[in-house]
Amino acid sequence: MATTKDKQYTEGVGKRKESVARVRITPAGKNTLSVNDKSLDEYFPTEELKKIVHEPIEKSAPGEKFSVSVKVSGGGIHSQAEAVRHGFSRALLSFDGELRKSLKKSGLLTRDARIKERRKFGKKKARKSPQWSKR
Repeated sequence: MATTKDKQYTEGVGKRKESVARVRITPAGKNTLSVNDKSLDEYFPTEELKKIVHEPIEKSAPGEKFSVSVKVSGGGIHSQAEAVRHGFSRALLSFDGELRKSLKKSGLLTRDARIKERRKFGKKKARKSPQWSKR
């Protein structure tokens, strides 16, 4: 646990594709979540993205209340939501090690390693070749 201005927080870093999320959780009286200094509803407009972000707390510790601050950058909005989920899971794990079993069973601690493949020499994209012509 780190300390800033007399507040105890636990940090976790989550990644997905090009997105990187730094999540800080602080025990609080009620659940509050801010992403890049905006509210969760403002930053992630759809219900699907909000559900992705709330998944770690619902699966592992539904009774706990946290104040969550997130800084996320890079990638698209969906991969940012998944990066926040990964960072939130890691922060919960470092906050309470007993949550590992439920988080691991839900697959929330696994880093999704699928990233864009690099472009190769002589190709148009990663695998697409130029059109072949006989003459």
